[in-house]
Amino acid sequence: MTIYIGNLSYRATEDDLKEVFAEYGAVKRVALPTDRETGRMRGFAFVELEEETHEDVAIAELDGAEWMGRQLKVNKAKPKEDGRAVVKRASA
Repeated sequence: MTIYIGNLSYRATEDDLKEVFAEYGAVKRVALPTDRETGRMRGFAFVELEEETHEDVAIAELDGAEWMGRQLKVNKAKPKEDGRAVVKRASA
């Protein structure tokens, strides 16, 4: 499973995310997408942990948490048909 982290501070780094998610288990991968034209972070990231059960706990505990002055949106990402991960948003 891949975790989607939205509403992320533009100051957040890959190392910052690894540090936060390492509290829940071994971090397998972190992806911080950037804008192609500006090179600036896009305000979201994807994280994978070694154990899926740890990912469930991280999602439950971090969704809605304040970090770097922002309230995080943390969900399971849903794979796109081309293999990239996207957010599976809950109905409002």
